[in-house]
This record gives sequence, structure tokens and C-alpha cells, in this order.
Amino acid sequence: MICRTDHDLNGMRKAGEVAAKALQALGQCVRAGVSTSDLNEWTHELMAKAGAVSATYGYKSSRGSKNSYPGYACFSVNDVIVHGIPSKEVILKEGDIISIDLALFYEGFCGDNTVTLRVGQVTPSADRLIDAAEEALRSGIQQAISGNYVEDISRAIETVAHKAGYGVVREFVGHGVGRKMHEYPQIPNYVIPCLTDEKVKLCSGMTLAIEPMLTAGNAAIQQDSDGWTVRTKDGSLAAHVEHTILVTKNLPEILTLR
Repeated sequence: MICRTDHDLNGMRKAGEVAAKALQALGQCVRAGVSTSDLNEWTHELMAKAGAVSATYGYKSSRGSKNSYPGYACFSVNDVIVHGIPSKEVILKEGDIISIDLALFYEGFCGDNTVTLRVGQVTPSADRLIDAAEEALRSGIQQAISGNYVEDISRAIETVAHKAGYGVVREFVGHGVGRKMHEYPQIPNYVIPCLTDEKVKLCSGMTLAIEPMLTAGNAAIQQDSDGWTVRTKDGSLAAHVEHTILVTKNLPEILTLR
């Protein structure tokens, strides 16, 4: 468990701001007719202009993929939950939803954030799913205060998701974030009574990436043959949202606030 120094916190704030601005700018490029390959190239340009480097490009997975991740961010469309690989063949169309997971390093610190966006006008069911994911994220963040436990974050997210009738992805979780993209502790989006990480007591100065992943149908997943793309097994829509936050004694500070 890492409680940051003032120097580190300044670095995390800068990295979070750069990541948030990049994601916001990229979101303005999302429209029908644009490919995820186009979005990937624009991501690279935005990061280079800001003096940042992608945390995902060249990333080696511990989940069995033999190939490093080839994108500057992850672009997950409709039933893809996470790690969608950018492609010229994946062209956005009216009514799609797309999750963009953008993590970068700036001056040695990582800013990690994700948003699920609507491509034009979407169905009411897609609207509700995205709204529920965002509410779950807000609820989880509200629990990230000194003296609480990781389990409080997990329970808040799970409660919102289940009340709305959505599945909660179990195989991918939030995490600590700082000088590395993935640090201790893990932050599941549901309560696991026997998980040691969920018993971790939060303290001021911890920086966490909280990231609910909800599905409109069953929460079961399947991985494509590329070793990266993870989608819902039943083909239902998925929404993924995320912020990097700082734990304090009072209200949590959102470091990637857009």
C-alpha cells in the first residue's frame, strides 16, 4: 500500500490532468464514419503533443496473450468490454457505444481514465446502461475516503449495478495507480468476502483507479483469438468508466476530472 508524498501527488495531479484533457479531446472526435484506427492515431498525436507516452502501447499481458498491446488506448465498441484493439475495419456507426480507456505516463506518473460514449443517438437501453455505469463510478468514488476499506468501494459499485439490473464483470478490476499503471491493491467491482485486498484500509495519499464494467445481459465474458479483445459472451452491450482518484480524509479528489 502506497501513500504518496506531496511530490508524488503533484506528479499524479499533472498526469491526471493530461490524461483527462487527452480523453476529452479524443471524445470530441467520436462520430459515425470514424474508425478505431483513426482514433488510435489521434490518441498518439494528442499524447505526443502533451509530452506524454501511452501506458498501453507495447504493454505485456499476464493473461496469456503472446503479443504486446498494439494501441495507444483501448477502443471497445458495443459488446466489447475491455482491450478492444484499434482497427481500420471497426468503423463507428450511428447508435454504437464506445468505451475509450486512455492511460498515459507524464513525467514519471500514470493518469488512467475511461469513458463510454454514444455515437449519435443510441437506444434507450444503451442510455440506461451508460448512466448506470457512471452512477456506479460516482458511488464507488464517494467511498474512497480515509478510514474506509476497499470493500466499501466494491460494495457501492455492486449495489448500484444490481439495483439497475446489470451484470458486473468479475475478471477485470480497478487497482492502485502511480509510477506504474497497475499497483496494489486490486479494487473489484463486487464484494469478494475472502479477498485480502478488499480488507485493505484506505489512507490519505493513496491513488486509485476505480473502474466499473457493467453488462446489459449476463456478465460472462469471452476473449477473441487476438489474445486481447474481451467481449460479453451473450453479445449484450457493455459499459466501462474510470477515474484516477486521490484518497483524502474528506471528499476524494478526482485527478482525471474532465
